[in-house]
Amino acid sequence: MFDSIYSSPVAASEFFTMAGVALAAGFIFAWIMSFKVRATKRFFIVASLMPFLIAVVITFVKGNIGAGVAVGGGVFGLIRFRSAQGSSDEIVTVLISIGAGIAFGMGYVGYGVLILICLAALFFLFSLLPIFEHRGAAEEKLLRITIPESLEYHDVFDDTFRHYLRTFESDGVKTTGMGSMFRLSFRMVMKDPSEEKAFIDELRTKNGNLEIAITPYVGIQNQL
Repeated sequence: MFDSIYSSPVAASEFFTMAGVALAAGFIFAWIMSFKVRATKRFFIVASLMPFLIAVVITFVKGNIGAGVAVGGGVFGLIRFRSAQGSSDEIVTVLISIGAGIAFGMGYVGYGVLILICLAALFFLFSLLPIFEHRGAAEEKLLRITIPESLEYHDVFDDTFRHYLRTFESDGVKTTGMGSMFRLSFRMVMKDPSEEKAFIDELRTKNGNLEIAITPYVGIQNQL
């Protein structure tokens, strides 16, 4: 074991320099991202440590980028498929951390710092600029209605929808409650957002006072 330490291809001074820079840059990166990404404190702790962890992997596979990327991809796969579904903000944060970690592990410390700090700054800047903000998309909501199995849902809510909604479109149907209920999803835009409570109250009279939810529509994340 001690022979392997002394015969390591990575000098101790180089390793600790890389570790210090990776940890410091990772912390600054996570701190900047925390202003615009909605996530838990533990997520940002992990994001700040990720560049160092990936750098360690690359370092101790002796710069073999193929092996390092395979390990990093495996780690990301575990995060993606064995954890709760993350937002696009969280996913891009993890990807940036992995990319910078690979740079640190390959010995490109300066590039690793640039990747973390510059991409965090760009993310922050793009979040502040009034771009990619489409008024119609911002008004879109996702409506989820739970109904009993016995209710014919094909057009039972259409009159209510036409009264309160400017546009509406079915976004899928799913069984729930061991098949005893259905959950309907709709993309919708309210005519008057101030009438949302009245809209929900009228729906409750038709679905037997079961669960109704209205949330911002953000694409695949909000689907069934």
